Amino acid sequence: MLEVLHENDIREAHFVGVSLGTIIIRTIAEVEPEIVKSAVMCGAITRLDVRSRILVWLGHTFKKLVPFIWLYKLFAWVIMPKKNHEESRLMFVQDAKNLARKEFLKWFRLTYDVNPLLRYFKEKEMDAPTLYVMGEEDHMFLPPVKKMVKEFERSTLEIVEGSGHVVNVDKPEEFNRISIEFLRKQSSKMPEAV
Repeated sequence: MLEVLHENDIREAHFVGVSLGTIIIRTIAEVEPEIVKSAVMCGAITRLDVRSRILVWLGHTFKKLVPFIWLYKLFAWVIMPKKNHEESRLMFVQDAKNLARKEFLKWFRLTYDVNPLLRYFKEKEMDAPTLYVMGEEDHMFLPPVKKMVKEFERSTLEIVEGSGHVVNVDKPEEFNRISIEFLRKQSSKMPEAV
């Protein structure tokens, strides 16, 4: 992503990420903080709780023994268990079917390696204004975001009722409204171009 921004001479950008995409934004903000003008983090992964660490450990342990689509389905169900999360869950599984086993193992390795990185991020707020858009039913990732936002000055949290981990799929109109409103406010704070 940074190569594309540099190649196109983009010095600042507003970023929007979903789930693992929020970790990419946090990494960019760590490597080149001046490039992140603001960030919208949907279904942000900021910390893995005991349940999610056990899930990742089990998946890592059995990834070569169990068909990868089974692990994907298990992950989808654990993260998005309710009936109203079905569309998000099915999309997650459908995307998995498009992966070859090799790509799945790369994705899974990323999830396994993410926990030490999250511990580092938790201690530090991004320099840019950040909006966290989380579903009220995101039982795995909402609690740590709530706690973190209380400690940070430039971060705000919008909780969307009746939504799980993937708000942009569960409640797309609400997600778009909230995100666009935030981005417009951030853009209006920018000085006029000379």
